[in-house]
Amino acid sequence: MSTAITHQDTIEDWAGSHWRLERAESVAEFRVKHFWGLITVVGHFDRFDGTLDVDADGTPHIVLTIDADSLDTGNVKRDLHLRSADFFDVAEHQQVRFNSSTVTGAGDELLHVSGELEAAGKRIPISFDGRLRQLDQRTIEGEATATADHRQLGMNWSPLGMLRAPATLLVKARLTRQTETGTA
Repeated sequence: MSTAITHQDTIEDWAGSHWRLERAESVAEFRVKHFWGLITVVGHFDRFDGTLDVDADGTPHIVLTIDADSLDTGNVKRDLHLRSADFFDVAEHQQVRFNSSTVTGAGDELLHVSGELEAAGKRIPISFDGRLRQLDQRTIEGEATATADHRQLGMNWSPLGMLRAPATLLVKARLTRQTETGTA
């Protein structure tokens, strides 16, 4: 049975805790409209890491780091293009990174998150809602969907306007509470 995260007091109960993403139980992907919105390209990342740290005063911080070179859309030629300087520019910028600036409770299991998304050497502010639920004393699950205008990150390649903005980012994460030695 899960415990709903319904108000700030619950997060404050986690004061001083460190949670680490379990990659085998988590997903990081993007979706973007192509061919003037007629098809949706879905890509997922094979290598990523994330943490939720709750300061001693109960203030939560979320960090998600993605290896941009690990993207996979199921099309090798497209993946090579997405890794190029037209998009993620993995030769110069290996990581996509999100750092939260604020995380607040917004209702039953709902959180409002604001922060900064960095990709291809550029940074943009981003805000989104997510859900977080506690499965047991050492495990929580979270899910968030956000939109970002990839053009603001310098990803402007789009002959004849075929690539539509914004891109949708989806993360489903299972996190395990870490002890001081770094193990669950």
